[in-house]
Amino acid sequence: MDLIGELLDDLRAETADLNDLLRPLRSDDWELPTPAQGWAIRDQVSHLAYFDEAATRAVADPIGFRASLAEVSAQFVDDQVDESRILLAEEVAEWFSRARATMLETFATLGAKDRVPWYGPDMSAASFVTARLMETWAHGQDVADAVKVERRPTARLRHVALIGCQARPYSYAVRGLQPPSRPVRVELSLPDGTPWTHGPQDAADRVSGTALDFCLVVTQRIHRDDTGLETTGEAAAEWMGIAQAFAGPPGSGRASGANQGDTG
Repeated sequence: MDLIGELLDDLRAETADLNDLLRPLRSDDWELPTPAQGWAIRDQVSHLAYFDEAATRAVADPIGFRASLAEVSAQFVDDQVDESRILLAEEVAEWFSRARATMLETFATLGAKDRVPWYGPDMSAASFVTARLMETWAHGQDVADAVKVERRPTARLRHVALIGCQARPYSYAVRGLQPPSRPVRVELSLPDGTPWTHGPQDAADRVSGTALDFCLVVTQRIHRDDTGLETTGEAAAEWMGIAQAFAGPPGSGRASGANQGDTG
């Protein structure tokens, strides 16, 4: 199977895991608050549905999509969530199901290297699908936290870890900072114990720990002090303090010792 096919299969599996969390919920449960301040479960799902539809538009009409970026404001994400609150829980669920299915079908027509416009720089289709998987996993974590379910981590965390590493320069740029020139070596263990690495083997600055802890930090779902991650060197420690795998303005992250704060 080609790369885009493998990634889409993993995205389908991640989607199925999220749907397993959503399926037992009653209508009232969709209003449960999640750790993302001001966002209920319904908001997490409508957010995914909206950007799945945007992803389909970006492929179908890249020129029109690029033109629409001029209208994007700093409050764009929150505005989208606010507008979606008129929908019933059942309507949000149906919207996500429909939007995700259409997006998957659309990206199945692309090659891994085909370019897709987005809210930041254009991305390859492979990177784009990886980003949607990362978003699904991260917002799924918010839902799991809201319903107090501990999810079983999977090998798909390697995709989230990869985009987290690739987004290191973006973590600085989105804050108007110049990223350090020193490379960082990341050494993680996947849930089955398989090692996963990124970066030069001889780099002096390092991050090590479990893939789960690393992915929670780079998606700003936990404070780094509440994990077992270990850092060596100033560049590694600084990065883990501002790491941001998702597009958009800087997230404020989560406070140490509590699942609180804004996320992307």
